[in-house]
Amino acid sequence: MKENIELREDYSRLQYFPIMMYAIVMGLGGLTITYQKAHLWLGFPSILGQVLMGITTIAFFLISVLYMMKYFKYKHEVIAEFNHPIRINFFAAISISMLMLAIIFKEEFVAISALFWYIGVLLHFALTMYTIAFWINKNQVLDHSNPAWFIPIVGNVLVPVGGVGFANAGVLNYFFSVGMFFWIVLFALILNRIIFHHQLATKFMPTLFILIAPPAVGFIAYVKLYGHIDTFALMLFNMGLFFTFLVAFMYKNFIKIKFFISWWAFVFPVAAMAISSMLMFHHTKDIGLYILSYVLVSAVTLIVFIVAYNTILNINEKEICIKE
Repeated sequence: MKENIELREDYSRLQYFPIMMYAIVMGLGGLTITYQKAHLWLGFPSILGQVLMGITTIAFFLISVLYMMKYFKYKHEVIAEFNHPIRINFFAAISISMLMLAIIFKEEFVAISALFWYIGVLLHFALTMYTIAFWINKNQVLDHSNPAWFIPIVGNVLVPVGGVGFANAGVLNYFFSVGMFFWIVLFALILNRIIFHHQLATKFMPTLFILIAPPAVGFIAYVKLYGHIDTFALMLFNMGLFFTFLVAFMYKNFIKIKFFISWWAFVFPVAAMAISSMLMFHHTKDIGLYILSYVLVSAVTLIVFIVAYNTILNINEKEICIKE
């Protein structure tokens, strides 16, 4: 009898397995790429990046299998998430996770990298079109807007980072242009909401970190595409740095909030800024950027430990995958 009850509870938790779980892969992917670049530009041991590569890949496939099980068992729940005005944005975390895995594998396993990249690009293109059509066809409530809106649209900027060598410059510039344009548009909308309307719900406070990602990833993509640092690249880097300073200045907003799976939103943007700083140091050899790189790598590592610990703790206490 007890085993039957536990089995029903497991199925019930599967029913509420959220699409936001892919934010874990994005976070681990960001940490992995950070240590891969730290090996390349700061002399860190290569084993760190290799171990994290395996962990990130396992996390991606484990979460994918569980979400597919949810689809076959509770298809109506998946459809409901896909039509939810907030959760719809997190479906792009699937394709972004694949694009990040393409970057992770590119140096050592080009064929695997290409497979992840091509599938990820096609999926992200489709999700971008669907999301914008969703916004146009259904009236959106201003209170639903939050930095997670950046995920499906601005995620296009990630395409050129791993795409050099897999597609021509025209294709890569297309995705870069779309991502940067909608970064400006969405940032204006979200800033308007945050300043002049209701504050973000507590569970979405960590998504403020996503403000760092568009300029930081945009800087990396721009340097990848054009191979040099000019005024526009410097503007992107400095905007990423500004938002990093801003969320650090607002640290009191984050330290007392209850744990939600959205905490993983802390990781990817800070990792993107750490990689941007290392890339800038690689080009300029500025000692200040060298110090900043170490600080940000340490920050990413600390954030992952804190968030992973709380994730495991909440899984054990069955506080995750429950009905809201």
